[in-house]
Amino acid sequence: MNQTTAETLIALNVVPVVNENDTVVTEEIRYGDNDRLAARVAQMVGADLLVLLSDIDGLYTADPRRDPSATHIERVSEITPDIAAMAEGANASAGVGTGGMATKIAAARIARAAGCATLITLGSRPSPLQAIEDGAKATVIEAGASPAAAYKAWIAGSLAPQGWLTVDAGAATALAGGKSLLAAGVRAVEGPFDKGDAVRVRDQEGREVARGLVRYDSADAHRIAGLRSDAIEAELGFTEGPMIHADDLAVGG
Repeated sequence: MNQTTAETLIALNVVPVVNENDTVVTEEIRYGDNDRLAARVAQMVGADLLVLLSDIDGLYTADPRRDPSATHIERVSEITPDIAAMAEGANASAGVGTGGMATKIAAARIARAAGCATLITLGSRPSPLQAIEDGAKATVIEAGASPAAAYKAWIAGSLAPQGWLTVDAGAATALAGGKSLLAAGVRAVEGPFDKGDAVRVRDQEGREVARGLVRYDSADAHRIAGLRSDAIEAELGFTEGPMIHADDLAVGG
């Protein structure tokens, strides 16, 4: 599932369910636990908050089932070595399946880098999210950057680009100024790639100037390259707007 699929399902009021246990392919796509998989999905869709349900209501200084003096930690502003040690030691048994508190903190680290906060709370109580609103205990791990900045950093450094778009000088200048990439400025398309895939953008001298998530697959991109925006629908029968929207572009090679 890519970002476009998730956003389309949500727009249709369908809740996407992603579970590693349901995959039909093998080792190369395994994460090892659904906590980290959830963090990657949160990163992909640009979520503001990742909720991880556990068999304990958050992070403690020690295992509260063994140490009555253990203190509940309501908020974590940074995942320090001490916080990681708490998760790997006294709290390591928290969580079900292959996950534990250590994997929840690892997931929170992924989410935090993506500009997404993480909330860890007890999942066995009725209506756990409503319980949080009603004041139930939880641990909140704060985001480490703005979602927009983290999202562009993810596009720039974490995705494997699937193709190239070569653009003219005017488009390259527009991208440097924070503008979207319009089909009119595209001079060549190299694929294959699907709608929503990451692609590299280069100028006509071969210098990479940006990376972004393309709104058309490579076949359609070939058809509309060089066309004005108002001519796209006549060519394809639909339009998705610019080739790559400015929100989905990380500028700089």
